[in-house]
Amino acid sequence: MKQDGDLDALVRQRIKSLRAARGLSLDELATRCYLSTSTLSRIETGHRRISLDQLAPLARALGTTLDQLVESATDEDVVIRPVHDENRGATTWLLSKDSGPHGMTVAKMRLTKPAPAPGSGKLGVHPGKDWFTVLSGTVLLVLGERTILVETGQAAQFSTMTPHAFGAHGGPAEILTILDHDGQRTHLHS
Repeated sequence: MKQDGDLDALVRQRIKSLRAARGLSLDELATRCYLSTSTLSRIETGHRRISLDQLAPLARALGTTLDQLVESATDEDVVIRPVHDENRGATTWLLSKDSGPHGMTVAKMRLTKPAPAPGSGKLGVHPGKDWFTVLSGTVLLVLGERTILVETGQAAQFSTMTPHAFGAHGGPAEILTILDHDGQRTHLHS
């Protein structure tokens, strides 16, 4: 954003658009926020400054967070660029910039290298659970001493306190994965 005025206009537009999307009249939203209808109207049209003590109740009443209501709008967060890790044979597209509910991250991964063998000393352990579904190819999931083939259209969920690793089997594979904070740190940033 070039100026605070651009962000101010964007916040006003979001308030008005969210109100309309939720099917709320000016009177209904004003009542939910403990504002007068005329004050809310002037906020939406830019004839009144918005204060922080007005923004928090507005965000709650509109079913959003204060952060979402005031975040700047830039084009750089629209395009997801893959991150390639040659050593691990993985290309990752983070599909959620911020952690979602309960600190979860969604990512698409293209795997080109096989998983390390059981007993190789290269299996990871961390608190939490991992979940993935195979979009294409076959993934070899190593859980402790077990090896499990997960094929296209199948999914796997497992406790990450069990030593584990996964990789491509018989050629490249693509997965969609949901990782908690510890899983994201381990699988995407190792």
